[in-house]
Amino acid sequence: MDVSAVVMMLVAILVIWGGLALAIVNLVRRSPENRGE
Repeated sequence: MDVSAVVMMLVAILVIWGGLALAIVNLVRRSPENRGE
């Protein structure tokens, strides 16, 4: 495979995992423990 194609695949995977991580962090921040604000 082309090196550029592999790099693009890795970047896409990183972006997807980054989005999942942000979603998980947002869910954790919305947990009942932080409702005292």
